[in-house]
Amino acid sequence: MNLPLMPKATAVWLIENTTLTFKQIADFSGLHELEIKGIADGDVAIGIKAYNPILSNQLTREEIQLSSEDPSRPLVMKKKNMDIEVKKMVGTKYTPIAKREDRPNAIAWLTKNYPHLADSQICRLVGTTKNTVVGIRTRKYWNMSNVSPKDPVAANLCTQTDLVAAIEKAKRKQERIEKEKKKEKEKAKQANPSE
Repeated sequence: MNLPLMPKATAVWLIENTTLTFKQIADFSGLHELEIKGIADGDVAIGIKAYNPILSNQLTREEIQLSSEDPSRPLVMKKKNMDIEVKKMVGTKYTPIAKREDRPNAIAWLTKNYPHLADSQICRLVGTTKNTVVGIRTRKYWNMSNVSPKDPVAANLCTQTDLVAAIEKAKRKQERIEKEKKKEKEKAKQANPSE
């Protein structure tokens, strides 16, 4: 069962402003019936400001009215249609100083294990510059003697899903290039059948 936001404050408001029974308020707010009685007597929740569930879009006036007329009817919280959207961060992300040495290590790991990844994909995954990727790929990076391959997911520089998506995209691109090369060879054979 969904509980209201700030259950005690909501219970205080319902006690002060409605004719609902203690049981109805207790069932709605998720509190014990004796606690609701204590709030009504002024023993519990002293100093808690009342929180209006109608203004917070948790209840409707009609729902309170229907439950007030029938003491056996429980209050039903208003359904919310909320789509939670996970925002993907745009641009380069901040990497703490302690983890900055992990970027070249992650680039070395990616270039070693997935050489078909494009430089731009590695830049996007790790959050680095193209010059750094090219330097590590060609082994001309200024600090190459201290670079040791390290998994970027373990270093918390990218997520596993981002890494898998980048690898699949690179594979699709490589397959597409191979198909184009085969087509070109077939066209060349058809143009010169004597070879």
